[in-house]
Amino acid sequence: MAKGTLTIRKIMIAVIFLGIINGCSSNQSLPSATVRPAQTETADSYNYLIGPGDQLNIFVWRNPDVSGSFIVRPDGKITTSLVEDIMASGKTPTQLARTIEEQLSTYLREPIVTVTVNRFIGPYSEQIRVIGEASQPRAVSYGQNMTLLDVMIAVGGLTQFADGNQSVLVRVENGEQKQYLLNIEDLIKDGDISANVDVLPGDIIVIPEAWF
Repeated sequence: MAKGTLTIRKIMIAVIFLGIINGCSSNQSLPSATVRPAQTETADSYNYLIGPGDQLNIFVWRNPDVSGSFIVRPDGKITTSLVEDIMASGKTPTQLARTIEEQLSTYLREPIVTVTVNRFIGPYSEQIRVIGEASQPRAVSYGQNMTLLDVMIAVGGLTQFADGNQSVLVRVENGEQKQYLLNIEDLIKDGDISANVDVLPGDIIVIPEAWF
């Protein structure tokens, strides 16, 4: 039974891999990851967007009764003590704070709201999906300046069956789906840092299984 299950899994991964390749433009290579200075020396333009499943801490100054911790629902909304069904998904914490202030102004005089994210998941469009022969294939929340190495650490590396150097990154650029070859095995097993590349929100990483 275990052997049959493994064979079916192997076929399914191969079908997904071939389907993605056939639907993309020809293989290309990405440049090595950008070397950046420490965060304290530079400020990049990336702003985190709230998504379903995020845990938010909403603090309303001088109004502890309407402050609290809230989970963003699957529909992207939250409900606070005084305001129902506020759309949180797709907003930055600052944008959401201004929206809540506007809604609370009906009940409170000049409310001051601060929103912080305690648990990060992010909107689906911002997540990086890893499928195939990763130890823990799953969707990974995108973080500022994230690289392929960061993603592979998050999914626990490769399985013993992975053909890491035949992996593909699928990315939509200007409405066109493109694919880029990845040398994941060189990166995480041989320490070849030149194989590390920058990743972007919405990327899909497909790791095939070695046939021999």
